[in-house]
Amino acid sequence: MNKIKIVIAGCGGRMGKVLLDCVAQADDLVLHAALEHEGNALLGSDAGGGVKITSDVEAALQGADALIDFTRPEGTMEHLAICRRLGVNLVVGTTGLNAQQKAQLGAAAQNIGIVFAPNMSVGVNLVFKLLETASRVLAHGYDIEVIEAHHRHKVDAPSGTALGMGEVIARTLGRDLEQCAVYGREGVTGERDPSTIGFATVRGGDIVGDHTVLYAGIGERIEITHKASSRATFALGALRAARYLQENPAGLYDMQDVLALK
Repeated sequence: MNKIKIVIAGCGGRMGKVLLDCVAQADDLVLHAALEHEGNALLGSDAGGGVKITSDVEAALQGADALIDFTRPEGTMEHLAICRRLGVNLVVGTTGLNAQQKAQLGAAAQNIGIVFAPNMSVGVNLVFKLLETASRVLAHGYDIEVIEAHHRHKVDAPSGTALGMGEVIARTLGRDLEQCAVYGREGVTGERDPSTIGFATVRGGDIVGDHTVLYAGIGERIEITHKASSRATFALGALRAARYLQENPAGLYDMQDVLALK
């Protein structure tokens, strides 16, 4: 059996290290290359199996099947251009991409396979599906709030997963999230507008990722919660996405496609 050749971007980061471990444990995958940015202290060291960490993206992607990228938007866009030119599939777990950057993913997907998802966890993507049902049933008479918590090092807020949840809810309710989202409350805010979707953010310690969607009605509350205790759940989902791209044509996919939830 030919193993799928994987390149990991940001291999020295928290997610990168977990991805390295998960690839090493997978029978059908092999680490093809490991990337870090120029000047990183890990350059030249062994990422596993004799693969040396490099900053040369072009060389690293030669002959690869898929790049897994959980880095920063600017880095992901640089990697995207090279993947498209070389015909390498791309799994994007990077959060904080703007509309223009997302459009670039869509354009590149004409030539390569891309899985882009705000969260690669199988459980979170099941929650996305549950939110569609809950939002249809609870469309009237329930105030909707999204509460998320992450470790102290996370640089964007709300999390990409929280925004993804908000997008699922807004789409199901026929709303535009940009128009109905409330990202902070302070002072005399007045009564809550029932058409809004609220977001609350917590940052602290080593919290891997907690997300709760609260539907608050009169006399009852419904909460749909996902709590991640290890980054392995995101890594294993990303590897599942890489396998999916190996078996499917070029296009832009998400984890709902990978998990056959659509």
